[in-house]
Amino acid sequence: MNKHERMKQLVDEILMHNRNYYELDNPTISDKEYDKLYDELVDLEKELGIILPNSPTQRVGGDVLEKFVKKKHQVRLYSMNKVRSFGELEDFFADMEKFQKDATFSVEYKFDGLTIVTEYLDGKYVGATTRGNGEIGEDVSLQVRTIKSVPLEIPFKGHLLLQGEGMMTNSSFKRYNKTASEPLKNPRNGVAGAVRNLDPKETSKRQLDYFCYSVLLCEGKKFKTQQEMNEFIKENGFKTGDFFKIVKTEKEAEKIINEIDKVKNDLDIMIDGLVIKLNEVEQREEVGYTNKFPKWARAYKFEAEEVSTMLNEVVWQVGRTGKVSPTAILEPVELAGATISRATLNNIEDIRKKNVFIKSRVFIRRSNEVIPEVLGLAEKYDFSEKIDEPKTCPCCGNVLEKKGPLVFCRNHDNCKEQIVSRLVHFVSREAFNIEGLSEMTIIQFYDELNLRHFYELFHLTKEQLIALDKFKDKKAENILSSLQKSKKIEFYRFLFSLGICEVGIKTAKDLAKTFPDLQAIKTATFEQIISVPDVGEIIAQNIIDYFQDEDNLKEIDSLLAVGVEIFNDNTTKSNIFEGMTFVLTGTLPNYSRSDMTKLIEENGGKCASSVSKNTTYVIAGEEAGSKLEKAKTLGVGILSEQEFFDKFLVER
Repeated sequence: MNKHERMKQLVDEILMHNRNYYELDNPTISDKEYDKLYDELVDLEKELGIILPNSPTQRVGGDVLEKFVKKKHQVRLYSMNKVRSFGELEDFFADMEKFQKDATFSVEYKFDGLTIVTEYLDGKYVGATTRGNGEIGEDVSLQVRTIKSVPLEIPFKGHLLLQGEGMMTNSSFKRYNKTASEPLKNPRNGVAGAVRNLDPKETSKRQLDYFCYSVLLCEGKKFKTQQEMNEFIKENGFKTGDFFKIVKTEKEAEKIINEIDKVKNDLDIMIDGLVIKLNEVEQREEVGYTNKFPKWARAYKFEAEEVSTMLNEVVWQVGRTGKVSPTAILEPVELAGATISRATLNNIEDIRKKNVFIKSRVFIRRSNEVIPEVLGLAEKYDFSEKIDEPKTCPCCGNVLEKKGPLVFCRNHDNCKEQIVSRLVHFVSREAFNIEGLSEMTIIQFYDELNLRHFYELFHLTKEQLIALDKFKDKKAENILSSLQKSKKIEFYRFLFSLGICEVGIKTAKDLAKTFPDLQAIKTATFEQIISVPDVGEIIAQNIIDYFQDEDNLKEIDSLLAVGVEIFNDNTTKSNIFEGMTFVLTGTLPNYSRSDMTKLIEENGGKCASSVSKNTTYVIAGEEAGSKLEKAKTLGVGILSEQEFFDKFLVER
């Protein structure tokens, strides 16, 4: 046997042992024997100057990356809507029965790790991306390549996108901490820090795992059920957590949840609940999605962990709308794997209801929120002190205004914390998305450049910026370039950027779908605004109040005067496709899928990813695959790109 053949043999043998150890949990050789084979392969690669594409030595990257590259997801990722009671879970089952009689549901672990999308082409691993905001993530291909339970080669040869969770098992966590110079707090932080480490060699040291639970894209293959999808994932060598159940009723799901809740702390992986999904994949398209969640799935969260600690102080802070809110400063305590030193207290009525005091012992709960919640009083002492609501603003000293259980600082123009918070919100990713402007930089602009208003950002000059501490030519140029680029902004992002009280990103999108432009919403009546889905009386009044304020209108006019251009992609040009659902397949001769989708949606239609009995037409291009065959089977109308335009006479 020559050296090249021996190299191939070693690669196959080591990959087999990796599978036995990491996937089957059944090691067949000792660590010493494994290291001997691995070292022989490394030596041969150096001697021959050849590294095979699927070599296990390539799981550890070489050079440290300078920065992460942003990558747009090919398929949008959604969060998972949660239920915290069996009553809410029963409601979910009842809702699904409306769409699918005798529906079945899959029950799987809800992993507490880091969401990762892996991509394969022609059976080979080509990259990985973090979840990010669901539309854009970070390219972590080299880091994920070091995870030995991520196959570098799989049986399926088409284009494949999988969603899963990067995990650090409890055993890996304990093993790492035995020799770590800086021990990790918990496995969840361990995996997040490892995957987001710029040096893949550091990622490798933590011995991570990857548990897969969803097929996002599978070229030429369609799944009927989640169960079929789960089997496909396992057949291609991925871990799934070895827990998958099918149920028909909420009571069956409830029984499983109770069983797993009792043993969850004995598992080698961290889970914080179970995920229940409508098993039938085709039916999911009819059920649909919200802006954030699939409607056909729920995560049942286990009861949050609780501890007690001392409440040492309460600080009142001013937000961008002027609302002054209390935060509890706690004696640091370990809870759910994190050190907690602050917790939310909502308002003075919440404080009175929970009967908590400064220098009292309180119960706190952390359930994956960034800031935990104070639940109530554990013990009061002789030296405990009543918490008083402030009468003046803790930032500017202005007399506060009481509005129900809340207090507000109305010093809109001269309260530093309000102004800085508004500016930080304005430049944030989902608003104007101006890169390089952190909160510290905004404070610097406030203190040294007397910057107070949104529009003043667009008057900044390079000379002003480079005169500031820690600013050089490149940083100044990048910020000015980002400011210039941000001037063209979609309507819903512009609405969100204004910081109207309680108008979040989803509400801004809903408003932009109802009102075609800024003038329409500025002049809208209360009745028109409240008719927008999910907009209640309070939000509607907040919007009315905002656009009746002369200072706000001047701010908007000033933004337009510096060249801000607002466009609305949600504006419906016509209702020609109202009530119609289209599915695109194959390569169209003149239009990309995104452009065709935009055209259909602009004219009142809907685009779906799969063909069902509810599909109106399939628009088929070259190399159309299974979707075209499914359309023929169901008797769904099929159009070419040209036939589509001829039939509907849509303006191109």
